[in-house]
Amino acid sequence: MFLVSPITFPNLGIEVNPSPVAFTVFGKDIYWYGLIIAVGFILAVCYMMVRAPLFGLTSDDALDEVLWAVPIGVICARAYYCIFYWELYKDNPISVFYIWEGGLAIYGGVIGGAITVFLVSKIKKIKTGTMLDMAGMAVIIGQFCGRWGNFMNREAFGTETDSFFKMGLQNAAGTVTYYHPTFLYESVWNLIGFIGLHFFTKKRKFDGEMFLLYLAWYGLGRAWIEGLRMDSLYLFSTGIRVSQLVAAVSFLAAVTILICVLKIRKPDSADLYVNQKKREAEAAQENSDKL
Repeated sequence: MFLVSPITFPNLGIEVNPSPVAFTVFGKDIYWYGLIIAVGFILAVCYMMVRAPLFGLTSDDALDEVLWAVPIGVICARAYYCIFYWELYKDNPISVFYIWEGGLAIYGGVIGGAITVFLVSKIKKIKTGTMLDMAGMAVIIGQFCGRWGNFMNREAFGTETDSFFKMGLQNAAGTVTYYHPTFLYESVWNLIGFIGLHFFTKKRKFDGEMFLLYLAWYGLGRAWIEGLRMDSLYLFSTGIRVSQLVAAVSFLAAVTILICVLKIRKPDSADLYVNQKKREAEAAQENSDKL
């Protein structure tokens, strides 16, 4: 158990002591974790609405995607976590619904969100790859922001280390131990990935490429970082870290699909959904001018 005591990065000359509680309203504590998640969500939605035209979508398309994918993604993230941590809930199954106490797994959210986006795209008659591309950009924003909620809670850290970036935490006995700040590693990894994907967007060759690049980038980083974590979800009694396995499979699958599509199909950017919509608009304008 770690106290709400200073968090130190001795080699960086940093010492902070944030409270997990941001403020209290009518006797109810409002936690930094929730506020940071909310900020990440707002930033992701704003980004989607501003960048939607680049994918041939409208701001309404972006909102429809969010309104369906987010709640279902959260439900799936909770279900994923509870399945692999069932021993925490088996004596009081109703506590599965106590989501405010924490316990979400990002890969459950990604899987649930991706399935929802697929269904929404079919209903709206939009290319699934296009909507997944925009969703991937939104998710990675939420990921690099959300990890700072773990920092405020003094959780999601790694094994003991004496590395340059070691983070000191104090336990109930007053002992300071240094750990890998895996929350920081993942946040920085995702921020770099977001910047790279942002600038690559205009160079994409086919719809779905951005989402596959997101899966590859995040999967590669998570497979490495998860191996340092002390609080991993395990595949029942096998000793296999679930998220590390899923991350590795995601990375390999995404890279394989990318190579196959680019080398075998040799896609033409003219076939992108956004370019199809432009041609349709130009054709409609020409027909209108002839009337």
